[in-house]
Amino acid sequence: MSIIEKALGKLSDQPKEDTSSQSLAPEQAVQESLVVKAEAQAPASKPSPSAPTTTSRAVNLDFKRLGARGFLTNADERGKLAEEYRMIKRPLLANAFGPNPVLKGNLIMVTSSLPGEGKSFSAINLAISIAMELDRTVLLVDADVAKPSLPKYLGFQAEHGLLDVLRDDKRDLSSVIMRTNIEKLSILPAGKTYARATELLASDAMDRLIADVANRYSDRLVLFDSPPILATSEASVLASHMGQIVMVVESEKTPKSALREALSRIEGTCDVVSLVLNKSAMPSTGDYYGYYGYGGYGKQAQ
Repeated sequence: MSIIEKALGKLSDQPKEDTSSQSLAPEQAVQESLVVKAEAQAPASKPSPSAPTTTSRAVNLDFKRLGARGFLTNADERGKLAEEYRMIKRPLLANAFGPNPVLKGNLIMVTSSLPGEGKSFSAINLAISIAMELDRTVLLVDADVAKPSLPKYLGFQAEHGLLDVLRDDKRDLSSVIMRTNIEKLSILPAGKTYARATELLASDAMDRLIADVANRYSDRLVLFDSPPILATSEASVLASHMGQIVMVVESEKTPKSALREALSRIEGTCDVVSLVLNKSAMPSTGDYYGYYGYGGYGKQAQ
């Protein structure tokens, strides 16, 4: 049975939830053989035009603003969302740094089949959660180069980034990485839009950059906020560089046909692919619901 059939089989097994009397959680997620409480939240509001921004290499994240929009913050380390992302990150960290790490396990791409499923929300929360680890650092890369969303969500502006480094071999990577007021979290912006972005991501320059960010620090996990797989060709190219892929699936909305097609485009690109169910409302009866996910570990498929 292929990895696609396994994933779709778990989707079919997921119990139908009654959401008639509840609002959807903004971007909550459950993954990988876990059972967690579900709690409905109001959808995150759109960013205010007056939201604070910075153009320097230092990004001061506004935790109050992030928390109000449903994002994980360092002030909510024992909250429900923090616990959910602890569960999600634990197998990813084990694959990257455990006793039997997978090849390139510290390179993780967060993506989705279609736009609007919550992959950027999930990437940001996962990055913040990993930055809370005592002995790990994380670099969050805005690899959705056609429609970068990290500046909008996190409240910063950056003139240069990933694409600029790939186009100019004299531009140093450290000159475009932005430090944040979360000590162990740094951000690599997307950079200036470029018509041949797909070719850049498939270039030797990208191979060198990937090797640099993956190996420069032994404790670093690199998280890529990727374009949706069915929206652009860049996502499939980016997947070929990864050791792990996290696929965000919107509960009760993502068509099985879209998920099947997206999985087929990345099948064989890396050994570990996991699904995260997002925007899942709490069932009308019972306090718990089961995970929805699948993954391959090493070359073993689950």
